[in-house]
Amino acid sequence: MFNKFNRRFVVIFIMFVLFFLVIIFRLASLMIAEGEGHREYAENRIVKSITISAPRGEIRDRYGRLLAGNRPSFAVEISKNELVDDQINEISAQLIRILEKNGDSYLDEFPIKHNGHRFFYTFDQEIEKWKNDYDIPQWYQAKEAFDLLRIRYEIDETDPAMIQQQLLAIPELTIPISIRTWKFTQEMQKDQWLQKFFIPEEHHRADEAFFWLRNERFRIPESLSDDDARKLMAMREQIDTQLPGFMQYQPVKIAQDISQQSVTMVEEMIFDLPGVSIVVEPVRTYPENVSAAHILGNLGKISQQNEIEYYINEHGYLPSDIIGKTGIEHSYESSLKGIDGSQRVVVDSKGRLVRILEKEEPIPGETVFLTIDIEFQKKVEQILKDVLLTIQEGGSYDTQWGSNRLVGTQGPRRNANAGAVVVTDVKTGEVLAMASYPAYDPNLFVTGISSENWNSLMPDNPRDPLAPRPLMNIAMSTAVQPGSTYKMLVGLAGLEQGLSPDYRIQDRGYIQVGEHSFGNWLWNQSRQTMGNQNLYEAIAFSNNYYFYSVANAYDYSRNRALPFEMNIDTLVNYAHLFGLDDPTGIEILIPRERFGGVPNPDTKARTVKAMLRNHLNRIMSLDDLDESKVELNDEGLREAIEQLVAIADDNPPRYQVYRHILDAGIREERANAITDLVKYSYYNQTNWSLADTMNFAIGQGSHAYTPLQMANYMATLANGGIRHQVSIVKQVISQESGQKKVTERQLSEELKLNNPDNLAHIRRGMYDATITGGARNYFTQFPVKVAAKTGTAQREGKIPPADEVAYLKTHLSAFRVNELEVDELTQQLMSENRDNYLFQDEGYAMREAIKLLNPSIRNSDLDQFKDDYDNFSWFTGFAPYEDPQIAIAVLVFQGGSGGYGAPIFREIVAEYLGLNQETHNVSNAFNSFQTE
Repeated sequence: MFNKFNRRFVVIFIMFVLFFLVIIFRLASLMIAEGEGHREYAENRIVKSITISAPRGEIRDRYGRLLAGNRPSFAVEISKNELVDDQINEISAQLIRILEKNGDSYLDEFPIKHNGHRFFYTFDQEIEKWKNDYDIPQWYQAKEAFDLLRIRYEIDETDPAMIQQQLLAIPELTIPISIRTWKFTQEMQKDQWLQKFFIPEEHHRADEAFFWLRNERFRIPESLSDDDARKLMAMREQIDTQLPGFMQYQPVKIAQDISQQSVTMVEEMIFDLPGVSIVVEPVRTYPENVSAAHILGNLGKISQQNEIEYYINEHGYLPSDIIGKTGIEHSYESSLKGIDGSQRVVVDSKGRLVRILEKEEPIPGETVFLTIDIEFQKKVEQILKDVLLTIQEGGSYDTQWGSNRLVGTQGPRRNANAGAVVVTDVKTGEVLAMASYPAYDPNLFVTGISSENWNSLMPDNPRDPLAPRPLMNIAMSTAVQPGSTYKMLVGLAGLEQGLSPDYRIQDRGYIQVGEHSFGNWLWNQSRQTMGNQNLYEAIAFSNNYYFYSVANAYDYSRNRALPFEMNIDTLVNYAHLFGLDDPTGIEILIPRERFGGVPNPDTKARTVKAMLRNHLNRIMSLDDLDESKVELNDEGLREAIEQLVAIADDNPPRYQVYRHILDAGIREERANAITDLVKYSYYNQTNWSLADTMNFAIGQGSHAYTPLQMANYMATLANGGIRHQVSIVKQVISQESGQKKVTERQLSEELKLNNPDNLAHIRRGMYDATITGGARNYFTQFPVKVAAKTGTAQREGKIPPADEVAYLKTHLSAFRVNELEVDELTQQLMSENRDNYLFQDEGYAMREAIKLLNPSIRNSDLDQFKDDYDNFSWFTGFAPYEDPQIAIAVLVFQGGSGGYGAPIFREIVAEYLGLNQETHNVSNAFNSFQTE
């Protein structure tokens, strides 16, 4: 038994010995005999996971023509996990030399710059520029700047969130302020950047942060100049901080869209540039350049704090990703983005591909089809541009459909250098063309816009709100008075209330209301009248006197009431009915669409009270308070001001106002001055007056509508009273599955009118305007019947010069003051009034100094050498008259006469109906609308 057990033990022992001998032999073979080969393979084979960018979805017109697509381009990427720390600076320097030699740029977001004299943060520079752009004193903190804007834009709110919403609704205004932290967003970005690099607090100053990073973090050789060191630091920042630590394997993009020369040089030096690779990636391209630019929008890097939170933190975008910033690119970002793919590959130590282990293909973004016809869009843009240039020159605009001399008695309108056109389908609400002039090329933004190109898109005179701004979408962001184009709504309200379209009102030139005279335009121009006119004639000849009477249900020519009821609430209701107080529903979210421009008694009261509150906040201080009645603190001052604002609706007699002011705690020495201010400048203006109704009736006063709103208003008149939601997106189609997505749109709404046939009377009046009325000279040779209306929106005031100080100094001799005295007093006023934001504008302070030195000088004297603003010109309507297909709204900045938009309207109709084709296609459905 023992011997049997002993034999088994020996067998097992021998087996174990043999097993371990095999293992030892194999290990020896791998480590000794084959070790060098395996070592070389391991060192020269690296498995990488590479993101494959998804091609951005295309944007096409209604017929499938490409508006925004992608082209292949070369980019330089660096894989940080393959770099040796000691080599990073040298590799970066070599890449910089290659790129600069070939004129290629690399990503530079390093926020410390040097101007030859000092180091500064770009964050601080952006805040400084923003303050300069909006005339905000440089020493104002975020909260002070926010309050100043609230006062300046007369916002009657106390809740910061509500104030911010109203400020954001102003298209030309940006608000880089966090109401949660009361910091500028750039301040917050700077704090985050300092924390990201763990820069000690004692080195937060720009110059100290620069040298701390140079020496402690990036260890850049002392032999390099500060400029060369900064270049390295810009590239190092991209490499070191663009991705979180757990994603260091992900390549970092440091240059985009580089030239073939740079590609060749990098490839030739690839053995000396470990971790560097050239990749092919899709880059956005806009083949039509400036055409439809404001519709398509532009791209940009994720930069703003709200973008970082939304795209990176919430939706997993990479910091280097490009996003849509405006237009359709922004609104449909989630559809256009696509889903990135990835591949695991084996590369050698030089970054060369050995083999692909696995690959997940990217899913391209969806294709967005717009409602516009790009060929028609380009024609509309060209017509708008050509007519504007003709107006500026005072020349003749000649086509086969008419020859029109676009110059008046005042000469050429040289400031008519901006405008917009909107064309919609009256049966669907689809936008067929939407043009704003001037425009820009969105290709400038695809890989980051240069400072030179950015500056070229800025207005020559930023102080002039009407100066041409290529980036502005005038069609949906500029709201102005509609002028006489609004009269059709007043006429319709009258018909609905019982007015007969044949009822005639005698034009007696003007109507006297208290101290105000409201004249017909012909009376104001030449002291002539239009005689007895009915509704059709009043629309055709734009008779103010007629619509004054209708809006007040009173025949002023006969001094008797008209046989129907009318009040401001009824008039406002019809404006609401046609959507003039609401957004149109267009899918473009940035820039924000302007809406809410219908005046009414409540809005007027709120506006006047907001103006009063802001005025009192500017002029009153604790010194105005009576300490025996109120506490001398900010809260006591605020309560006193609110008491004065609260009684504006009552508008009591002056003696009661004086008593209220004393009761509110104002010192007796200041009571009389403040009484006169609030009573005569504000209380008397708070309530809606007959004069307000007069202005309302002819589209003046506080009306404010965009060309987009006006086009939809015209479409609703044309199609028999169906109000469509405006749309510029036809459909969205997945490139992968071909599945169509129907855009969510509200149902069209049929207007609830007492008698829908009343719209026909309005349309007839608009048709008469082109046959016998004010627009007849533009359509005498036109073969198609159209319906239209001119409009002139008043724009008073002087055009501010780009440099107010330079302007004033040029004319000091005319003001009879000495330049040295003016300069000294200007600086004194600015110093003594540091708390008054008005005096922080040197131009304003200099004007006050001149008036003090020469008390006979008034503001009008100071402005006498400035050019006057000219009026806005509207031309709106639809075509063809008998079977409307399209509605058009034309707005020309400083065009002077509404008729100057008529050639634009006419030529657009001709283009749409195919009248300009040399060879008519018999299958063209539009030919059926031509008339003999």
